[in-house]
Amino acid sequence: MKPIIETKELIHLYTSDQLIIVDVSNGKNAKENYSTKHIEKTIFLDLNTQLSDIKEDLAEGGRHPLPSVENFGKLLSQNGIKPESHVVIYDNNYGANAAARFWWMLKAVGHQKVQVLNGGFKAAIDAKLPMSFEIPVNNSDTVAYNTPKAWQLPMISIQDVESKLNDTNHLLVDVRETKRYNGVEEPIDLIAG
Repeated sequence: MKPIIETKELIHLYTSDQLIIVDVSNGKNAKENYSTKHIEKTIFLDLNTQLSDIKEDLAEGGRHPLPSVENFGKLLSQNGIKPESHVVIYDNNYGANAAARFWWMLKAVGHQKVQVLNGGFKAAIDAKLPMSFEIPVNNSDTVAYNTPKAWQLPMISIQDVESKLNDTNHLLVDVRETKRYNGVEEPIDLIAG
């Protein structure tokens, strides 16, 4: 399955009982924006409180450390996501932010049918996908999502990154937007760039 799905492909899947659409937009007003307007039938998951295990001291794991695999499995179960679910994810940053993270998390527990909506929420609006302000209710049986004991995709620690910074055999890629990377604009960190 391709990691990216186009809006026209999503329209064809729209009536499937296995389809679960998830808005993982983040930012100051993400939950309120979701409550006002989202793709019909979409659930909302919060990057800070549900897809991360943020500590009081950000030195412990950074801004968005992964939750335990066990807690992630519980989150999936509570939201009606089953191993056979076809999960389509979008965010308010064209799919390049929290949507990509949630895609990775699902793949890292072995979920097969997961895709990010190309262009995110803006693409859905432009394609005139059905919108709603109603919050869907999970009426499915809460079946435990059987996750592995650990994340199944490669990860690297900050210490490993630091040890490779001057190694020409390794490349560190920064995926922030150009304005953030260049230090022109910084909505989150105290120091830009």
